[in-house]
Amino acid sequence: MRIKILVIDDEEALCEILKFNLEKEGYEVDCCYSAEEALELDLSGYSLMIVDIMMERLSGFDFAKRVHNNAATEYIPILFCSALNGEDDIVMGLNIGADDYITKPFVISEVLARVRAVLRRNKAPRQWSLNPGNGIYEPDITFENLRIDQNEKLCYLNDTDVNLTKTEFDILLFLLNHRNRIYSREEIIRQVWNSEVVVTNRTIDTNIARLRKKIGPYGNNIITRLGFGYGFKETV
Repeated sequence: MRIKILVIDDEEALCEILKFNLEKEGYEVDCCYSAEEALELDLSGYSLMIVDIMMERLSGFDFAKRVHNNAATEYIPILFCSALNGEDDIVMGLNIGADDYITKPFVISEVLARVRAVLRRNKAPRQWSLNPGNGIYEPDITFENLRIDQNEKLCYLNDTDVNLTKTEFDILLFLLNHRNRIYSREEIIRQVWNSEVVVTNRTIDTNIARLRKKIGPYGNNIITRLGFGYGFKETV
């Protein structure tokens, strides 16, 4: 079965360029010219969505939020492709949960390389089996009343679901798996975003700040060592 990619952009000519080049790479590609049109599709069958931000009615940012708030589509990677090239725009896109961000005008070879990188990093959770005898099973990661279900990709605080973005989830999972050690921002970037994605220190700081608020009293366990980085300490 070929990998399915959805391109969403109100510039039809740009959609056709992406479709032509992606299909040459062997992907199956559909195009929508608005976010509203895309939301009418069954999005759960796509392995990647390439999304413009500045569309007429529903923006790419709002579209991504809807996708990530739907259990059937929340883990489908999104690659933003936009003429918005300011640092704040890129940081916002990544904070929303996008897996990468490309600015227009782009070089098609770079787009193809980033598509391949995103697809390598993202394995669809719905393809995993929760039965250890039939596939991949990963045990829960716990610290007192904080629990991460690695199979369902959910976080619980006192058995109540904590609404984390994919990035926040990945940061928390990494820190809980490597407790009582300080990691530099660069080390966290390599573990969470992969070296193929350009991420600023501000992105790390913003995600850490949001994560601390969401996990209640355990936010204090995520400590900062000025000049060094962050870590999850069991005793504070």
